Amino acid sequence: MSHPKQAGAVVVHGGAGASCDHEEACVLAARRALAQLEINGDALDAAIVAVTALEDDGRLNAGSGSVLGLDGATIEMDASIMDTRGRLGAVACVQDVKNPVLLARAIADTPHWMLAGEGAQRFARAIGLPASRPVTERQRAEHRKLMAQMAGSVPVMPGVDNAIFARTWNYNSPLQLPDATACDTVGAVVRGADGHFAVATSTGGSAPALLGRVGDSPIIGSGFYAGPQGAVCATGIGEHIVRHLLARTVYDWIAAGEPLAQALRRGIDLFDKDVAVGLIAVSRNDAGACSNRDMPQARMTQR
Repeated sequence: MSHPKQAGAVVVHGGAGASCDHEEACVLAARRALAQLEINGDALDAAIVAVTALEDDGRLNAGSGSVLGLDGATIEMDASIMDTRGRLGAVACVQDVKNPVLLARAIADTPHWMLAGEGAQRFARAIGLPASRPVTERQRAEHRKLMAQMAGSVPVMPGVDNAIFARTWNYNSPLQLPDATACDTVGAVVRGADGHFAVATSTGGSAPALLGRVGDSPIIGSGFYAGPQGAVCATGIGEHIVRHLLARTVYDWIAAGEPLAQALRRGIDLFDKDVAVGLIAVSRNDAGACSNRDMPQARMTQR
């Protein structure tokens, strides 16, 4: 399949609801992605470079900045990659991996498209991926804040009674109340000058969440999608995003000829305003982002 020569483009996000004070992290990630495009023109390599930079930043809910689980000790991460060259890989509920997006890329070269939990972690060790960095005081402080919020009557997760987490508790340690919630992800979409598209996502999970919870980020068509007409990446509360197959739904609107900005806004409008959600996308002739919350982002094109 041949593709016309066009300007490469990158859009990066740091998560719906994340502080826009972190926007420089997205700018740096986008610059690194464009530099990678200049090196080999591969859209997927560029998307992975961007997400790896965001995982390493430490302030965003992915990689080194992932949220602590309700037990105050466990971190479970998800990630995914997809492009129009046929590469597809995802990882769910993996622990102790520095860059889950690199693990998702490696899984794309196995006979499978997704690995989860202990199997994913063993595979990461087998191929020599580094272990996670130590938990930081910022992560512990955010966990303490979350536990204090859960002791109150205001729902921490929209539409969910805080008490349900106590009734369905499945960690090894007992629930202790109490003695920033997080639902954001990081992601990148890329259009190569050769007309190929790619998307990469990574998340440190949701807070609050039961052990083993999987959101939208590693679910194809929900948190991510790439096809011949573009690539879409979603961020927000996964339990709501998957019900709309959001990334594929927005992609289909773009592929049908709807202007990209309109398709993104239409996707956001599917959700109640209490539900945090954001989108980024690239198409053959456009690139953009939209969110109903603050969302650090960066958009860049090749000159």
